[in-house]
Amino acid sequence: MGREMFAGKVAVVTGAASGIGLALARDFAARGCKLAISDVNTEKLAAVADELRQGGTTVLAEKLDVADQAAFFAYADKVIAELGGADFVVNNAGVALMANVATMPLKDLEWLMGINFWGVVYGTKAFLPHMLAKGSGSIVNISSVFGLIGIPGQSAYCAAKFAVRGFTESLRQEVHGTGVHVGCVHPGGIKTNIAASARMLELPPGAESAEAVARRFEQVARTTPAQAAATIIRGIEKRSRRILIGGDARLISGIVRLLPVSYTGLIRRALGAATGAKTKTSQPAITARP
Repeated sequence: MGREMFAGKVAVVTGAASGIGLALARDFAARGCKLAISDVNTEKLAAVADELRQGGTTVLAEKLDVADQAAFFAYADKVIAELGGADFVVNNAGVALMANVATMPLKDLEWLMGINFWGVVYGTKAFLPHMLAKGSGSIVNISSVFGLIGIPGQSAYCAAKFAVRGFTESLRQEVHGTGVHVGCVHPGGIKTNIAASARMLELPPGAESAEAVARRFEQVARTTPAQAAATIIRGIEKRSRRILIGGDARLISGIVRLLPVSYTGLIRRALGAATGAKTKTSQPAITARP
């Protein structure tokens, strides 16, 4: 289909100031979309908006905390009123947390769930009625490979990403036949700043510092945000239901299908090596894109 599928349409991207969100905004703009972009980092968001406008793209840029229900619904109303609708909604905003269940403060779990899960729910609920009314559109929710597997030290992150997967797969069945496309994205290791900006309440055994873990992640993450965005756009074009990003995501998906219980030992050793942890029982830090 190419550019004609996107030209003149409205694309909504949360967490658009960096990483996959920024790459998606650029890709949608290059295909002729009008953009509604949001982030909590207003300085970076303004720079992105300026860049896109210089290329001739119509851009609505707003500060948005996706965990704020009222703010998200008000934002959706503004997007529809000012841009004339919403055709592609990518609920991308996300954060990371490294913590064990036994010692993790509930406030940190609630913080992560507010953004990574409830932000997806609010974004879906805010735009879905509009799409159902017109009988078209795509809602794409970003899960993770950690929405396919459980990882020690990642209980909060996995809980949110499994929840996104379940929510999105159920929604897909509910809207079948309405013309609305629903996709769930499972990125593997993406070269974004999520590891560097993670709340790291505990370090993997053998890791010297949070900075060292982030540097190690940067070394092993093989997929760029631009590559991830291109894969998501192709998924929208093909109306894909599950979008796996990166060879690591495809490998993990296959392992989980083959070894639904015993995969844990393999994953633990692999992620321990990826984070630079030196013990066999080490717990990995953030090693995958939200």
